[in-house]
Amino acid sequence: MSNVRTRALAESSTHEAQRFFVDDRPVSEYFGVNVFDLPKMQLYLSVEAYKAVVDAVGSGAKIEREVADQIALGMKNWAVKMGATHYTHWFQPLTDATAEKHESFSDPVRSAGGGSFENFKGSTLIQQEPDASSFPNGGLRNTFEARGYTAWDPTSPAFIIGKTLCIPTVFVAYTGESLDQKTPHLKSIAAIDKAAVAVCKMFDKNVEKVIPQLGIEQEYFLVDSSLYSARPDLVACGRTLLGHTAAKDQQLEDHYFGAIPSRVMAFMQDFETEAYKLGVHLKTRHNEVAPNQFEFAPIYGEANISSDQNLMMMIIMKAIAEKHHLRVIFHEKPFDGVNGSGKHCNWSLVTNTGVNLLKPGKNPRANLQFLCFFSSVMRGVYEHNHLLMSTVASLNNMYRLGGNEAPPAVLSIFIGETLTRLVESIENMPDGKISSVTDKDVKVRSKMHIVNQIPEILPDNTDRNRTSPFAFTGNRFEFRAVGSSANVASSIYVLNAVVAEQLVRFKSLVTGYMSEGMAETKAMMKVIRQFLLESKKIRFEGNGYSKEWREEAERRGLKSISVPEAFSEYVRKENIRLFENLDIMTAREAEARYEVLNEIYVKKLQIEARVLGDLVTNHVIPTAITFQNSLIKNVKGLKELFPDNYSEMCGMQLRLIEKISGYINSLHDNVHGLVEERKVANKIADIPKRAKAYSEKVFPYMAKIRERADKLEMVIDDELWPLPKYRELQSFR
Repeated sequence: MSNVRTRALAESSTHEAQRFFVDDRPVSEYFGVNVFDLPKMQLYLSVEAYKAVVDAVGSGAKIEREVADQIALGMKNWAVKMGATHYTHWFQPLTDATAEKHESFSDPVRSAGGGSFENFKGSTLIQQEPDASSFPNGGLRNTFEARGYTAWDPTSPAFIIGKTLCIPTVFVAYTGESLDQKTPHLKSIAAIDKAAVAVCKMFDKNVEKVIPQLGIEQEYFLVDSSLYSARPDLVACGRTLLGHTAAKDQQLEDHYFGAIPSRVMAFMQDFETEAYKLGVHLKTRHNEVAPNQFEFAPIYGEANISSDQNLMMMIIMKAIAEKHHLRVIFHEKPFDGVNGSGKHCNWSLVTNTGVNLLKPGKNPRANLQFLCFFSSVMRGVYEHNHLLMSTVASLNNMYRLGGNEAPPAVLSIFIGETLTRLVESIENMPDGKISSVTDKDVKVRSKMHIVNQIPEILPDNTDRNRTSPFAFTGNRFEFRAVGSSANVASSIYVLNAVVAEQLVRFKSLVTGYMSEGMAETKAMMKVIRQFLLESKKIRFEGNGYSKEWREEAERRGLKSISVPEAFSEYVRKENIRLFENLDIMTAREAEARYEVLNEIYVKKLQIEARVLGDLVTNHVIPTAITFQNSLIKNVKGLKELFPDNYSEMCGMQLRLIEKISGYINSLHDNVHGLVEERKVANKIADIPKRAKAYSEKVFPYMAKIRERADKLEMVIDDELWPLPKYRELQSFR
């Protein structure tokens, strides 16, 4: 018997491991060849143009239009030599994806002979008008207003993918209001730089710049392309809307850190080759916990560049996977019952003098500087904990948070044993005896001796807590709640903002105490202690999955996020004040994001509901009826052969026929209810109210439908079932 599933299984069995982007040279010989970085600029730009870029990157100096012509000429000459035929202003609309509109370098020669030449002007480099009016804008643009501008971001180097020069840009409306994720991210970087430098200068007058650093661990799934194409839900929604869990998935934890399958290894090696050419320092690759789940992690970098590079990687991974007859799935929860995927964002602050401000020092003075920044992060994250968690709220991530190693939906901070002792020693200081903390106040873990032939292990100052959404891991904080398909900029600009606000407050309080005659060190320790005490409720060292923590978090006033209600955090007065005071977003821009988030939530849930209804109506129910008919035929045949005792002989078949009828009727009724509730919700003009209706009225039907469909999968003849099953989707030969 043959159906879509069996044909897909047959086709997938022909797919073999194969390399397409082999480069046997040492990575150092081709690293960054596709990036127009500073070393290449030195070769292709005039001294004046090169200095202009360096000044723009280093101090935010404006690039004059005349100099931009020189930069554009050098950039074009390099790109054309590398084989590029087109260029694009590469931007990040409010969809968590990237966008590009390609323009040819070729211009006609205006002479009798005609012909063509490569041309690229400074005005085109700096600014373009791509229209892009169909992207979500939350009311910042009217339908009849088409002007939208992209503007070059010189702090993120241009790069080549295929034959196209990609120029990272911001995307703004005709009014100058941001329509993207990069603009507020860049503004937040400027805000935290200014606030952090002011605090740093109390320790080192040579500090001129503080740069947020980011290392993004990216989790993802791989599925054979034939099996993927046979699942309409994966194709349309990025996740399976139905499907019974496999008998063996991740419970033995044998996939985690296991040997990488040959097809996957070939894909990874090709992907890494292209990543190195794009200047991405990939460091780690491994199997993750769930079947077919994997992860890569680059080395730390500047937050703006790291977030851009992560989006670049998502683009090339999809393209390379297709060559390997694979599909990359970035959805946060593509398979029910096993791990979902996230982006673990390792975040820190580093000065232009090379000091990591979140690395505990070896002497009291350095230790004091660390405590200033550590306590400010703690205080900022506590004050705006619900806003920060709301940045990871989405329909996709809603399925992931709180289960299978994903962090809970309520924010807490894990700091580890050593720092807990340090913090408690500061908190317990009497008000009149505030001083710096010495090494004697805190016991640091000693070396671990295992057996004679094993070298001594030097344990970190903190263990790791996988159930903590926001954990301190030795010299940085790890924000683990960001979803795998998200643009991390949407969360990091809020993190930068809440910390910048506290650093401004920290400096102001210290200055105030010093004006009253208090010594600088004592004033700092007083504010550090104040911030630690004020943020105490956010600290939690235990199991974030436990019922006890949920109850304790509620007592502490820490709210769990729920979608779509969490989106309203963007329009709370105190949060709008935060964005406006730091010049990150205006009230209108924040309100637009609130509208866009609700709109995307509704549209994604609309699509999922429609696809699920189609799957059940056109695949599941017809298959169930076909199988049921075969049972009925079997019963009729037995009745003809054994008229006297057929009911006894057919007891199992009769019960199964009845059970299938119950499932079919239930599915039909629930699909009808789903459609009717969608119709009611779609009549609601107010988008946030429509999102709430979808969440409360439509979504519950989807869970009921899945439960019945998954039960049918387990009773219907395996050869009849039309959709690739979990055991098939989650395995490689």
